[in-house]
Amino acid sequence: QVQLVESGGGLVQPGGSLTLSCAASGLTFNAFPMRWYRQAPGKERELVAFISNVGGFTVYADSVQGRFTISRDNSRHMVYLQMNAVKPEDTAKYYCNTYEGTSRGAVDYWGKGTEVIVSS
Repeated sequence: QVQLVESGGGLVQPGGSLTLSCAASGLTFNAFPMRWYRQAPGKERELVAFISNVGGFTVYADSVQGRFTISRDNSRHMVYLQMNAVKPEDTAKYYCNTYEGTSRGAVDYWGKGTEVIVSS
């Protein structure tokens, strides 16, 4: 059973930094790409960052490009999101995600999320 558990959220001032962590279990971690999503109140969930299974390829949403960094430690089954120069519009619940193809189609796995509030 795949489990994803996020941590590291909290209150941070504009311009500050925060690192989110996601602990994964129940899967062959180095075979799975990983993603961070976020959902702000009243808005749809959006993709923030993607990292390939061995970490050599990353993609970012335009809104976080140059400020956020996704990374992973396959030996520890962990994925991280380093958030720098945060803005009030980064306020959201952040979710760790992975997915796999099955005979019934793609299956997404989600954590329960960690809340980030950017405010002075």
